[in-house]
Amino acid sequence: MSSSHQFLPIRPFTRPLKGQTVTPPGSKSITNRALLLAALNQHPVTLEGALFSRDTRIMTDCLHRLGFQVDTDEMACTIRVYGKGGYIPNAKAELHMGNAGTAARFVTAFLCLHTEGHFYVDGDTAMRERPMRGLLEAIQANGAADVTYHEKNGHMPFTLHTHGLQGGGVEIDASASSQMLSALLMVAPFAQQTSEIILKGDTVSRPFVDMTLRMMCQYGFSEYTASEQGSRFKISATRTPYNYQMQTPGNVYRVEPDATAASYFLALPSVVGGTLRVGLPADSLQGDTAFAEVLTAHGHDLKASNGLTLVSNESRQSFSGIDADFNAISDTFLTLAAIAPLLNGPTTIRGIGHTRAQETDRIRAMATELKRLGQDVKEGEDWIRITPRPLVPATIETYEDHRVAMSFGILGCYDLHGDGTPWLTIKDPDCCRKTYPLFFDVLNNLHSDTHR
Repeated sequence: MSSSHQFLPIRPFTRPLKGQTVTPPGSKSITNRALLLAALNQHPVTLEGALFSRDTRIMTDCLHRLGFQVDTDEMACTIRVYGKGGYIPNAKAELHMGNAGTAARFVTAFLCLHTEGHFYVDGDTAMRERPMRGLLEAIQANGAADVTYHEKNGHMPFTLHTHGLQGGGVEIDASASSQMLSALLMVAPFAQQTSEIILKGDTVSRPFVDMTLRMMCQYGFSEYTASEQGSRFKISATRTPYNYQMQTPGNVYRVEPDATAASYFLALPSVVGGTLRVGLPADSLQGDTAFAEVLTAHGHDLKASNGLTLVSNESRQSFSGIDADFNAISDTFLTLAAIAPLLNGPTTIRGIGHTRAQETDRIRAMATELKRLGQDVKEGEDWIRITPRPLVPATIETYEDHRVAMSFGILGCYDLHGDGTPWLTIKDPDCCRKTYPLFFDVLNNLHSDTHR
């Protein structure tokens, strides 16, 4: 449950789920992309089903500070943005990104559209350590901005002196985060000339790049080509690339429920038994829906119908351990790692090295807390292996990382002692405000409904 307390004991389920329905809040990834694209649009756009969390509030605050009118209605989950067609009203602003990677990368690229801008950009202590260098070096090399670093090169805080996006050949190292590539793609249509964006090496979480391109098309821009390997992108320059008014009556953009948040509830029947319906669109923009495919491939019973995924494990059957590459769906690796102690045999999750530079070193965080729970854990630069051992009660350190808190919140629903006694406590449950402020409320409501 949402709490102002520092510690939250998780109540185990002593009965299986009863077929309840859970619909996660709007996707953070889609909401923040939709906000930027709406600001780039020529006409006002209303986001319906938008996520209201720390990360999305940071994004809307940045738009406010840059001179955009943004009207929010949290009760209705709507945000209306009055776009300026690529024009940024304010030439100067101080912007604080908290620990929101999407906002930090998207807004940094967006600022380069101002031809005479002076913008100071900073973030939380954790954000100051997160990768920005690839994007900053790309916009400098393009002549779009000069960057003054105030502490460590390649990191916040920095000041951008912007000159407008020039276009032409733009090389970018997005190996640490696909968000840097997505950021450039969304603003590239406003460059002075056609852009050819060339990846140095590869990038991670490629489904998020596909999401970006599909959303650009939804907002009316499709004048781009991508190489078969996804290493080169040619983006045409045009005066009016985004014209969402032509795409939908009333300029309403519907934000999908968050697929990453859905992963916690997809895993819950494996922990407590029973059946649960989870709201996930059939033709989702989000690559993290593939987490359901991983579970299905390893014996979990999932069926999709009418925008809901039915997850069933009536007797809480324990499944074999899983060996899988999670590079494309790395935000969900924590969900699998947290429930790995309940599986039969070792679980190995690979391709996740980039998660060491996210909200925290996620591989190290999960390894540390699973060991605290009595598990045998090994880790490498880009992998983690969990061999189940008898669970022991513990208080979980969350490292100010919402996904650590939510993942272990699901494990805590397991009835370790057989009598419903809490055995797992989450430290700092409020860190979930970053993307899912009501997560523990939803979990508590499921518990209450199951035990009536």
